[in-house]
Amino acid sequence: MIPGRFFSSGGEGRLECGLCPSRCLLAVDEGGQCGVRFNRGGKPALPFCGLVTAIAVDPIEKKPLYHFRPGTDILSVGFAGCNLRCPFCQNWHISQNAQSAGIRGLTYSPAELATAAAKREKAGQAAIAYTYSEPLVHVEFLLECMAEARKSGVANVIVSNGCINHEAAAEILDLVSAANIDLKCFSEETYENVLGGKLSTVRDFIHLALEKGVHLELTTLVVPGLNDSKAELAKCRDFIAELNTQGNIVPWHLSAYHPNWKWDAPPTKASFLIDVAGQAREKLPYVYTGNINPHEKGINDTRCPGCGKILVSRRAYKADTSGLSLKTENGSPLYFCSFCGQRAPIS
Repeated sequence: MIPGRFFSSGGEGRLECGLCPSRCLLAVDEGGQCGVRFNRGGKPALPFCGLVTAIAVDPIEKKPLYHFRPGTDILSVGFAGCNLRCPFCQNWHISQNAQSAGIRGLTYSPAELATAAAKREKAGQAAIAYTYSEPLVHVEFLLECMAEARKSGVANVIVSNGCINHEAAAEILDLVSAANIDLKCFSEETYENVLGGKLSTVRDFIHLALEKGVHLELTTLVVPGLNDSKAELAKCRDFIAELNTQGNIVPWHLSAYHPNWKWDAPPTKASFLIDVAGQAREKLPYVYTGNINPHEKGINDTRCPGCGKILVSRRAYKADTSGLSLKTENGSPLYFCSFCGQRAPIS
């Protein structure tokens, strides 16, 4: 059993979990907001450690990651629990019901998952994604799994809400090659009162990921009546534009919401999402739409910043990478435009 970390004494047998900004104060035999971190007899307990609730081989575009190893597959694993309470959660059956009798899965060791990913080795591009629910509430397991993966030449990818405190974030990001982080809105009030998190913590996580050289892409699920005002989406866009002025290229994925769990607003209109993406491209070089059937051909293609020709053409999760030239240097893939030879904005 992997020991629990990021806990401290709360007095009288209680424990404070310092993993995320909720800082749950746990009485004996009580669990935190995430549903997977517990106080058992005054000691940290991780009863869901290594329990994989979903495992599949996905196209990497499904994460979504469009600028990291496009056209490749990735072993994707999901767990139980989440430290946020988004009422529109698309995977609520595993993220919000960790302790229910309906949660099913298989228990893996870190070495077993790393080995499973390594077996899919293809041209030095084996990778594993921790995804589906919120992986970082299992940070202790991930740290060991990621270390094993690194030893096997496997790249670590996280798909996360990014809502964990600095100490744990710094450790995990040292082992991450690429991340897609949810920028759920740009309102501290919404984060705290509706989602159960903190925007400031997510912003800090994003900055730290870039400081540590992690390939980063951001996703905003556009939810009618919550975060779809032009003013708020413009704040998200401007935040990303500011990241890019620091020498980064951070793609922004705008994803359509569909009614789920406790939220029954009508789905995001495809025309609205495409319009927002078009406006965002006035300040951002790479903006993509997801969870819709695009009405415009080529709307999610990636073009060369030099000659403007298509590097990657996409239809749903299928990617045509014939516009890229791939070279390998010190075991790492390097991408170039096959038309003009310029280094492509792809990791």
